[in-house]
Order: sequence, then C-alpha cells, then structure tokens
Amino acid sequence: MLTVSGIHVYYDAIHALKGVSFSIEKGELVTLLGANGAGKTTTLKTLSGLLRPRRGTIDLEGTSLEKTDPHEIVRRGVAHVPEGRKVFPRFTTLENLHIGGFSRAKAALGPELEFVFAMFPRLKERQKQYAGTLSGGEQQMLVIGRALMAKPKLLLLDEPSMGLAPKIVEQIFNNIQAINRAGVTVLLVEQNAAMALAISHRGYVLETGNVILEGKSSELTGNDRVRQAYLGG
Repeated sequence: MLTVSGIHVYYDAIHALKGVSFSIEKGELVTLLGANGAGKTTTLKTLSGLLRPRRGTIDLEGTSLEKTDPHEIVRRGVAHVPEGRKVFPRFTTLENLHIGGFSRAKAALGPELEFVFAMFPRLKERQKQYAGTLSGGEQQMLVIGRALMAKPKLLLLDEPSMGLAPKIVEQIFNNIQAINRAGVTVLLVEQNAAMALAISHRGYVLETGNVILEGKSSELTGNDRVRQAYLGG
C-alpha cells in the first residue's frame, strides 16, 4: 500500500532522515519505534506533506506523494493525528469532527460520524461541548475521530498515549486495534513500546534518522537490543 524509499529530510542544515525506507501493506498496523530525536515525527510529517524530502520517493498505491500538498494527501486517503491533541478549543466536539471531513461533502459524512460515535461513545455524549473543555483523554479521542472523518486508507498516529492515565491509554489502544480491524491501515509512533508492539503486526526501529531494525512485532519484542533500549531490559 505504502512504499517509502530512501527519503532524506532536512531542517535547514540538520539532516533529520538519512535514507529512510519502509513499507506498509494494506490492512496492517505497523509501529515505528525510536528514542527522542530519532526521526519518528519527522517521518510522519513527511508522509503527510508537512515536510518535503530532498531525495527519495513516497508511493501510495501507485501514486507519488513526495511533491503533493497536504490537503491533497488527505484527499488521497492519508490522515495524520499529530502529537499534542491539537483540537480547535472554541469549536464544539461536533464542529471539530466536521472539520475533519473538510475534503468530503458534508452530506456524505453521516456514515463516518456514526463510525466515530460507535468507536468513541464519549464523543457522542460530548458533541455539543466545546473541545477546549474536554479532558485529555476525550481530546485524544476527538483528534483520532476527526482524522477518521476524512475516511482514510492510512491513519498516521503520533504518540496517542502521551500524558494520559493508564486506564485511558488502554482504552485508546483498544480503539486503535478496533480501527485497524475495521479496515484502516495504521502507522503508529508511540513512546509506550511494549503496548505498541503488543497491538501491531510489524515494526521498524529508527535511530538518528536511519532504520536500524525491522521485523514482526513478536521478533522485535524478543530482540535484545529492543528490549534493553525500549522495553526496560
């Protein structure tokens, strides 16, 4: 479904991604691991068009994305949930969700809205509440739900558990699995490596802008290097 080949990305003179390559098959849930500064967020921003690679290619189902504008990438089926729960605080929950469907006719959003409310019943209860007054967990549900309103083929999730209580983290991870089982391909960047590997099919490990390991999640969980660096020994 997605093939990334040798992408190099810079922040001015800083060489952030140094020939990163990986692939994701349709229907997979793939996790991207790495320490802070390894290039995980940069990778997601490049896939969604917020950054442009100087070299390399990004292919989504036979269509090149590396020179495509972000709004057009959304239209082609890629939705990005950035870290930090960036809701529109003065808009209601329902208005935030409708914003997520900007690339589609409003009259056609009914099935996606039903899907989001079934996935996150709390959002249905809070649909008239201003997003800025929601709890952290509810805001995380909202930004994921907002991305789903675009009816994505590929969902990019950046640190969805950050700053949340353990009980809410477990719920969010269950939601991510359910979204994947519903047919949405997922690329997950997550600080909680153990939980990320537990729900994913495969994984890649980034280190200083390079992919240094890849494999099935079970293989990475059993890898000494991964255990020592990301799984607490």
